[in-house]
Amino acid sequence: MPVVNLDDPSRGRELEQLIQKKPALRKLYLETYARYAACLRRCPADGLAVELGSGASFVKQVLPEVITTDVIAYPHVDRVVDGTRMPFADGSVRALFLLNVLHHIPDVGAFLRESERVLMPGGRVLIVDQYPGWIGGPVLRHLHHEPFDAKAVEWRFPSQGPLSDANGALCWIVFERDRERFLAEHAGLQLAAFARHTPLRYWLAGGLKSWSLLPGPLFPLATWLDRALLAISPWFASQGGSGGPRR
Repeated sequence: MPVVNLDDPSRGRELEQLIQKKPALRKLYLETYARYAACLRRCPADGLAVELGSGASFVKQVLPEVITTDVIAYPHVDRVVDGTRMPFADGSVRALFLLNVLHHIPDVGAFLRESERVLMPGGRVLIVDQYPGWIGGPVLRHLHHEPFDAKAVEWRFPSQGPLSDANGALCWIVFERDRERFLAEHAGLQLAAFARHTPLRYWLAGGLKSWSLLPGPLFPLATWLDRALLAISPWFASQGGSGGPRR
């Protein structure tokens, strides 16, 4: 099997086409874009709306005003942007969106400080990322190709490449395990909500792999099953979402 360079910019179009060919995965992205839209309705009317780590995103089909960015120079993104050193003026951004990106940021503290700087008062950050619940945890530890370290003390890790290095536990670490530290160190941000969701559908859809175990017609049934599992316990979740405004 050929070795795939995860950080190759030429993979962008391939990944974008992959999402479009997998109906269940595309619907999951559309659910996230609906969260983006709901977030924007709660943000100031003026200012930039920015998606970090857009990669294979097709958000512009739904929200044309969103500026797509990535640290990798994919040919279809609007700008190349490092989330730890954003090229936006102080108080110029009304919304930052991250979908499965936070766990790839090698210094989350630096990203949060930059978020405080670029967000205008009332601006918001919406993060959707991996969550090590009863289903997601074993998958991330034993079956997923990305690094995972729930015992990491620091919110950073050495990185040799934007996608080839990660810590899949970071969203949980920052916003649940170390919540008091987050609130103390980033007083300019509020944690308005942290929600656990999507126990099975992303894994069944195969993520950004070539395969899928979830045909489009079965997506409503899988959605019902996800909701049923979460009604039993939110710890069935495989993804978590955090959001909040700049004070």
